[in-house]
Amino acid sequence: MVTFASTTTTRLTDMIKPVGSDKLLPLYIYDDSERARLVQAAADLPSVIISSAAAANAVMLGGGYFTPLQGYMNLQDALGVANEMRTASGAFFPVPVLNLVDSVEGLEEAAQIALRDPNVEGNPVIAIQQVEAIETVSEGDMALMTEKVYRTTDMDHPGVAEFNNQGRIAISGPIQVLNFSYFEAEFPDTFRTAVEIRNDIEQRGWQRVVAFQTRNPMHLAHEELCHMAMERLNCDGLVIHMLLGKLKPGDIPADVRDDAIRTMVKNYFPENSAIVTGYGFDMLYAGPREAVLHAYFRQNMGASHFIIGRDHAGVGDYYGAFDAQSIFDDEVPEGALEIEIFRADHTAWSNKLNRVVMMNEAPNHTKEDFVLLSGTRVREMLSEGTAPPKEFSRPEVAEILINYYQSL
Repeated sequence: MVTFASTTTTRLTDMIKPVGSDKLLPLYIYDDSERARLVQAAADLPSVIISSAAAANAVMLGGGYFTPLQGYMNLQDALGVANEMRTASGAFFPVPVLNLVDSVEGLEEAAQIALRDPNVEGNPVIAIQQVEAIETVSEGDMALMTEKVYRTTDMDHPGVAEFNNQGRIAISGPIQVLNFSYFEAEFPDTFRTAVEIRNDIEQRGWQRVVAFQTRNPMHLAHEELCHMAMERLNCDGLVIHMLLGKLKPGDIPADVRDDAIRTMVKNYFPENSAIVTGYGFDMLYAGPREAVLHAYFRQNMGASHFIIGRDHAGVGDYYGAFDAQSIFDDEVPEGALEIEIFRADHTAWSNKLNRVVMMNEAPNHTKEDFVLLSGTRVREMLSEGTAPPKEFSRPEVAEILINYYQSL
C-alpha cells in the first residue's frame, strides 16, 4: 500500500492568499527519495492510460494551481461545480476536474491506481490516485456539464468535442503527482508551477501584480494593453502566462509563441517589469467559465489583478464579446475570489491619435480610423512573407511568425 504523505508548500507572505486556503497546496511530491519510492511502487499498481485532459489536470494539481483541490472530483462535486461553481461541501471551483476513462477493467477492487500519461512516449506514470469512487456518468450528466460549462452542446465546438470524447467512467480521489508530463522537458525556460511563480514574485519584491493570459503571439495591441493595465493599476510587475498544452488545429505552437513573446518583452518592456511563464494545461475554449478558471489559478500563483478582454477564451461565435467579464458580476459567488479583474475592450491602433487605444475610449472614431486586421488576413500576410503594418505588429515579432508560417 502506497501511503499519501504531505507535500512541500510555499512559505506565507503578505501576497494575495490562494483561493480557499492560507497556503498553496501543490500535489507534486517534492522529496526526491519519496518520489523515487512512489515511482517504484507504482510499477506494482493497476494502471490506466488517462486522457490528455486528465493529465493536464494532474499537472495543474501538482503545481498548486488548483489549490485547495486534492484530486479528481466525484460526480456529485462535478455536477455541483457545473451547476453552481460549488462542490457538495461548498468549496468554490469553476469547472469540473475529472478523470474520465473508457474502462476500469482490472481496477474495480483497487484502492490505488497508477495514472499513465497519454502524451509522453511509453506512457510513464504521471500520478498515483487513491480510488474513492468509480461512477458511471450518464449521457444526461455529460450533457448537463457540457451545457453549463461550455454554454453549448455543439460537437463542432472544440472544447465540447474534447470533453465528450473522453470516457464515461469517473474515477475520483486524491492524487500524488510524480512529474509534470512533457512540459518541463519541452519548455524548461517557460513552464513554471504556481509555487515557482509565487516565489519569483516574492523575490522580486512585487506586491501588485497583473497577469495576462495568452494562447497566441502578442501583437502591438496586446503589448500596449499590458502597459495600460500596469499603469492604471499601479502594478509592480506583469506575469505573461501562456498556455503550453494542446490547442485546436491551426493555432500557433507554443514554442513559436514563446519565442515571439520573449522577443517582444526583451525589446519593449523595462527590465524587471515583466516575466514570461507558461502553464501545462489543454485549452478548453469555454469562454466565460474558462475566464473564471483563469482568474482562479492566477490568484493561486500570486497575481493580484488579471486582464480579461474581448472574447476571452472564446472560439467562433459561441459567446458574447464581454460574457467573460459579466460572468464575474452575474455568476461568480460573492467573495469567492480576491483577485481583481481588469476589464479591457478591444485594443487597436488609432490613426487619429497615433497610438494604441481601447476602442471604447476613443470617441469620434469610426471603424476606418483603426488599424484592424482579421486573423485570417494576418495569417495570409505572414504566409506570403509580408509583415503586418508596424501599427499592428512589432517587426521582430512579425519576423518570427513569418519564419514559422513559411516553414509549413
